[in-house]
Amino acid sequence: MSKKTQGGTISEARTRLLNTATRIFYTEGIHSVGIDRITAEAQVTRATLYRHFAGKEDLVLAYLDQADQAIRTQITTAIASTPSPPDQVRAVARTITDGIQSPGFRGCAFLNAAAEYFDPAHPIHQAVLAHRQWFLTTLTDLLARTNEAEAPAGGQHLVMLRDGAMAAGCLFDPKLISETFLHGVEGLLRTITAQAPDNPADD
Repeated sequence: MSKKTQGGTISEARTRLLNTATRIFYTEGIHSVGIDRITAEAQVTRATLYRHFAGKEDLVLAYLDQADQAIRTQITTAIASTPSPPDQVRAVARTITDGIQSPGFRGCAFLNAAAEYFDPAHPIHQAVLAHRQWFLTTLTDLLARTNEAEAPAGGQHLVMLRDGAMAAGCLFDPKLISETFLHGVEGLLRTITAQAPDNPADD
């Protein structure tokens, strides 16, 4: 998708384009932003953009891929921070609330994109679904370490809690929303742990 010249200027231009698109897409939406706006703010020509991206759709997919990789890194780091499965879930939950309380928070980039690209067959919608499937699988696998039988339903529940927190976090007091979300996660963990075989007490 990207190319380099001897001076590396094309790679630098691609980075500026993607960073600019990421900022504008996230804060203002995707459909409302045109190619001319992105190239102007990135200080590149349309020709330069088309050397790196086939079009706006390709740029949006790159934006979502970058968001996906950042979230995967955050989740992996959180899971690696403790050996206790319940505490791993708590660590993942805290990365979510850290995002909700961060400056410029505008909700979930993937839910926002899905709202604009609602056709299930569209490549951008498919990218959203792929990210969400990875997230659901990751949470389900975490919960299965405590209670395998309850993990599928628990994973779905946790994703729904997260979605609600992400939507409400940019509409209401982010600190209150974060506290409410973490309280819900604790309730889910208590239920799953209590129903686990041999009732492990590592939470």
